[in-house]
Amino acid sequence: MQTDKIFYSLFQTFPSIFFALIGDTTVNINAYQFVSIELKETAFRIDGVFIPTSETTNQPLYFVEVQFQLDPTFYRRLFAEIFLYLRQNESVNFWRAVVIYSQRSLDPQDQQPYQLLLNSSQVQCIYLDELDSAQNSLQVAIVKLIIEREETAVDKGRELILQARQQLADETTTKQIVELIETILLYKFTRLSREELAEMLGIDDEFKKTRMYQSIKEDGLEEGRQEGRQEGRQEGRQEAKLEAIPRLLALGLTVEQVAVALDLTVAQVQQAAQNQSS
Repeated sequence: MQTDKIFYSLFQTFPSIFFALIGDTTVNINAYQFVSIELKETAFRIDGVFIPTSETTNQPLYFVEVQFQLDPTFYRRLFAEIFLYLRQNESVNFWRAVVIYSQRSLDPQDQQPYQLLLNSSQVQCIYLDELDSAQNSLQVAIVKLIIEREETAVDKGRELILQARQQLADETTTKQIVELIETILLYKFTRLSREELAEMLGIDDEFKKTRMYQSIKEDGLEEGRQEGRQEGRQEGRQEAKLEAIPRLLALGLTVEQVAVALDLTVAQVQQAAQNQSS
């Protein structure tokens, strides 16, 4: 699941979701622009940066990193990116860093060099699995859908869509919320067609016409092509193994020896030998 793209779509469409996550709902979201930044002369890329139109202590620049895999040296990379950005952008004086983890166990132990920063209010770590969606906003509940178990994700998505339609009076905002929920589920269930997902959620076809869906569809198609190529290579290797079985048996190898040599089960070797004799 491509979490970086998910969060980029979330924060670009609804920047208020980010401020709801960090517990600051007083911010004027129109005073920020959310962008992804690649640092010059390096291979570093910051997942996202909320850049204020007018920088103050109350409206600092926010660095945002999404971490859904264990990276033992994550903080070394994170702070290298931040301080390189500050070196290249001397106008920035006030900043904060927000790290979004799917679970606390992914927070690396390599913290001592940055302990003062990590203990300060300048860096905030959020663990999605510890957020209580029942006590938070609809927007936070949508973010938690990203880590929802597949067995319950569709039911949860359906519940959130119903909640959005009940709580939100603005039709455009409701539609955008529904799109975000569908986007998350499309990434989570890559083998579902858009028609199957729409039917499972009990929603209309409007999302199929949106630019967001087309982007997700293109990503999914490319991933499908790559998976198809990989599956084709695996099938080709399997066929080659099966074709080699009669020749190896003819050389006097036992069924067990052929199975070990080709990394197959004894039953597979026996079945291939029977098919060849018939």
